[in-house]
Amino acid sequence: MTQPAISDYGFLSDSRSGALVGIDGSIDWWCPHRFDGASVFGRLLDPRAGHFRLAPVGAGGPGFRVERSYRPDTLVLRRVHHTPQGSVAVTDALAAETGARAHDVGMNSPAVLIRVVEGLSGRVRMELDFAPRPEYGLLTPYLHEQPGGGVRADAGPVVLVLRAGDLPLRAGRDRVTEEFEVSAGQVIGMDVAFGEAYGAPPPRMDPLVALAETTRAWEAYRETHRYDGRYPELVRHSATVLTGLTYARSGAVAAALTSSLPEQIGGDRNYDYRYSWLRDFSLTMRALWVAACPDEASRLFAWAARSIGRFGDEPVPVLFGLEGERDLSEHHCDHLRGYRDSRPVRVGNDAWRQRQLDVPGEVLSAVWRLRDYLGAPFEEELREMVLGLTEQVAATWHLPDRGMWETRDEERHYLSSKVSCWLAMDRAVGLADRLGERADPRRWAGVRDEIRAAVLREGWNDRIGAFTGAFGSPELDASVLTLPVAYFLPATDPRMRSTIAMVERELGTDDGLLRRWTTDPAGFLLCSFWLVECLVMAGETRRAEELFERVVGHANDVGLFSEQIDLTTGAQLGNTPQALSHIGLINAAWRLTEPNSF
Repeated sequence: MTQPAISDYGFLSDSRSGALVGIDGSIDWWCPHRFDGASVFGRLLDPRAGHFRLAPVGAGGPGFRVERSYRPDTLVLRRVHHTPQGSVAVTDALAAETGARAHDVGMNSPAVLIRVVEGLSGRVRMELDFAPRPEYGLLTPYLHEQPGGGVRADAGPVVLVLRAGDLPLRAGRDRVTEEFEVSAGQVIGMDVAFGEAYGAPPPRMDPLVALAETTRAWEAYRETHRYDGRYPELVRHSATVLTGLTYARSGAVAAALTSSLPEQIGGDRNYDYRYSWLRDFSLTMRALWVAACPDEASRLFAWAARSIGRFGDEPVPVLFGLEGERDLSEHHCDHLRGYRDSRPVRVGNDAWRQRQLDVPGEVLSAVWRLRDYLGAPFEEELREMVLGLTEQVAATWHLPDRGMWETRDEERHYLSSKVSCWLAMDRAVGLADRLGERADPRRWAGVRDEIRAAVLREGWNDRIGAFTGAFGSPELDASVLTLPVAYFLPATDPRMRSTIAMVERELGTDDGLLRRWTTDPAGFLLCSFWLVECLVMAGETRRAEELFERVVGHANDVGLFSEQIDLTTGAQLGNTPQALSHIGLINAAWRLTEPNSF
């Protein structure tokens, strides 16, 4: 089997877990316990790792056509199949708790997958193929037909129950396969409910009622947010995607739904992104504020403060689990082939062990943004966190690190890390009056100025005529575009103008994509959105608009971005949907609206 393109997938979420459903009607990824839990459908990473397909017989052949779209301001996905015999719609969602509205969405999600089939015209023959394989495909369940209809799947710690109304379902040896016909006006509701072998049984819901409730819950959620800037539909949809990537119980935002989708087909840069990175923290906070989601921004900050905890001598971890777990040790799933044979498949992410000096700057920038909501003076835990981060930067900024791209080779003096250290000290100086008697703004300002001088002296390369990725390096790196975005140096400064032009010329492509470095095989979407911001700040608004509109054209048909774009084929690459790509879109749209914002 040829695995679908990454862009073929739509995203479902209940703000506890997420699922990917292909244009072909197959749900190929669902980790029902929570975003970073084990999959029960994992065909995304191996054809044998489980799926649930629901589509017309013969779909994909001549005379068949598919259209799909989200119901406005929701992650309820409707797919219309046009066949020679007629048309049928399938609507997919992960159920919200009955009665949930607005910010209650996801707090007590029942872990139920809903699929509703609706005949639109003619008479269409459908096929169902339900093949769960829990624990990333390691388990094949026992299947049992249930009194009153439905099939129960038991495997290790997992219980799944498939129901399909009055449609009779027969348990095969390791899967359920059925064919049935749907006439115009006929509606069949199905659901797959998840439970734990030694816990509460899988919940029972009416799929039609649950779908209506879930749709209303998403709509109510979006009604509480207002965005008045440019490109409102794009921003609202990206904000909805970010909400879908938010683990509601804690407020943490997962970097992506998936693990191990490759940066290059057949390559080994395949990482698990189902955790929350502090590096993304400030960017995420900006996006949530822009999209008028202040409650989410406040909850995200509270999660970070709790996760960081009391300070010791160790560096602040780069990332955490969705409830603040620190040890995310990585292992390989050697039994999985990987997406289109891209190995290894990883669970966990060893970047949590790395030294990355940019992290405190992102956190302190977020504190600065929320300062008017955090009181004066700060409460003890917040005060200790800010003081600890500041002193850690003052003591370690001169060390090499792994950088924001989390390289797994040697440490270097990455320019973007030093700029983030400067940002940390600058924000600490501004927050000093809220930090009590231990604050030392004069010394902090001295460290800040020392960092700035080092960046301007060691980061600029006369021969290249640009700021480069690391001190003493001739290699360009798109991360230097953060200098204007962090207000370290104006985009109109001659050195910055030269750098922007060099980055655009050497790392850019005709369709607006920007690589991170010269040997990067793909365009990194966040970098392209940074370039949009830099062009706006340099006064080149028209060029920025044109670039923005070219870049957003790389979304799939339902407005989703992965991490990267293949420079040759235009195919999406990397984990999906990628929070940073949608964050970059929101922040770039707001920069085009308010050039001097943030």
